[in-house]
Amino acid sequence: MHEFANKTVVITGASAGVGAACARTFAASGANLVLAARGARALEAMVDELSSQTQVIGVPTDVAYIAQCDSLLAQADAKFGKIHVLVNNAGMHRRGVIEAVDARAIAQMADVNIRAPMYLSAAVLPSMRRAGEGAIVMVGSLAGMAPLAGAATYSGTKSGLRAFAFAIADELRDSGIQVGVVSPGPIETGFIMDDMDAVEDIVFSQPMSTAVEVAEAVMMLARGPRNEIAMPVASGMLTLISYLFPALRRLLRPALYAKGKKNKAKYKQLRMPAEIGE
Repeated sequence: MHEFANKTVVITGASAGVGAACARTFAASGANLVLAARGARALEAMVDELSSQTQVIGVPTDVAYIAQCDSLLAQADAKFGKIHVLVNNAGMHRRGVIEAVDARAIAQMADVNIRAPMYLSAAVLPSMRRAGEGAIVMVGSLAGMAPLAGAATYSGTKSGLRAFAFAIADELRDSGIQVGVVSPGPIETGFIMDDMDAVEDIVFSQPMSTAVEVAEAVMMLARGPRNEIAMPVASGMLTLISYLFPALRRLLRPALYAKGKKNKAKYKQLRMPAEIGE
């Protein structure tokens, strides 16, 4: 239960959703935590929640800014001496076809989803070398395994992040530093559930994972030696097949959109507040 005892884990996007679930999961395993997120108030609430369980600090951070990434890692080193695990979880998504999305938002997505994880992964290596071991885990997406129309930038950044993870995993193979990427389908968090109308119907064609399930996959990758967990398994297989056979992907899209539209309606109905008097 305490396999990460006294090891330092840095988690970006840690104030809600998958990041918060990762923080709770690593805290239960005895890790020291350095939590990063843009929202100081929500971050402080996470620190308050976990401070009785482990050593934890919160560092308000917008990973789109390199100086703030530097400050995050510097504060982690100053507090705990070494960094053993980096979880690149922070993500951004502005949904819509490419012509409907502001070009500045596209640049922001690239900054948050791929430039920041690349930078943090490179910048954390000296601390992990001092520790003599380490793990870098990327929170990717099934959208990074096959192109997703209506989410071109998100899909592209997650695809690049996946390729980057595999490449540095090969580079660091004999270093004692593990690198992996968890590639989930839709996750039942506010990331998609708070504005379902804006989410492509096809997303809801696949089974939902919970934030806790994704956090458990993150921890599994941090242990090694696997480099990727696609989840749910059946969705990962379908995504891989659709990538290998683009014509089949285009053939299946109408049926998947229809299924997703029905599922979205069910989710919306379940989240509607009960009518007074019922």
